[in-house]
Amino acid sequence: MKKYLLFAVAALCLAGCKQAPKPAETTSERKVMARYVPERSDDFVFENNFIAGRLYGHALEGNPTSPGIDIWVKMPGKLVADEWYAAAQQDPEYYHHNHGDGKDCYKVSVSLGGGASAVLIEDTIQYPATNYRSYEILEDTPEKVVFVLHYPAWETKGQTIALDKKITVTADSYFCKVEDTYTFSGAYGDVLDVAAGVFRHVSQNTIVNEKAASDRYAIWERASDQSIEPEDGMLGVAVYVPNADAVRCGNEDEHGLVIRKVRSGEPFVYYYGSCWSKGNIKTAEAWFALVDNLK
Repeated sequence: MKKYLLFAVAALCLAGCKQAPKPAETTSERKVMARYVPERSDDFVFENNFIAGRLYGHALEGNPTSPGIDIWVKMPGKLVADEWYAAAQQDPEYYHHNHGDGKDCYKVSVSLGGGASAVLIEDTIQYPATNYRSYEILEDTPEKVVFVLHYPAWETKGQTIALDKKITVTADSYFCKVEDTYTFSGAYGDVLDVAAGVFRHVSQNTIVNEKAASDRYAIWERASDQSIEPEDGMLGVAVYVPNADAVRCGNEDEHGLVIRKVRSGEPFVYYYGSCWSKGNIKTAEAWFALVDNLK
């Protein structure tokens, strides 16, 4: 497996940083993709043939500085991210409109968005002080892509914390595997609570799966970003944390959190996923059933 490090800082990329060459292939052969997006504020975008998402980079810090996963809804089938970013060079709002294949209609702001994780100290989310600053692509095939985003160390409540976020995107799935490795030291020691979270947009008629097992959390709600175009369907969002210690619903900025104690340097492994009612999963019941069957 080839491993190569690419920096999201534009100056370093311009200095000659390049992606390792890939075997020749056609776009139609690929069911997954992931890449750094220098043409749009250092985004890092990823998708398979069912779902798409992005995380925020250096150039977007302050607008927002957030580790949250931004969900892009799409029709099952083709990959769309490269097409949407290309069109956005002429119309910056292009992917906020549904052109028949999906759109960006999920509001992240400063939150965990649709499935990021965070350290909890005194029951409070400790957000990174920056967006991701560099990345590695570990594997890239037509059916699977694995990448790592690096968040530099920050100080909070007498604790120093750093994060390496590893995401595996595979074809034909509504879920991605996440392995977040937090390293930390300081006033609270080397064992802390870490939570995978879903932000509940409570004004969007959110339905929570109250019957979910104690290691997962799932919601069904209206599209939360309607600033460019009216509401466009319903979104399902969920996280699943094997061997979780607890689920907490409420008060922390209306997040639903699935929590497990983690030692510094130990991967926090979980799965996050999403769906759109205009695709194949059209009801809350169908989405909750899919989440309930995760193992």
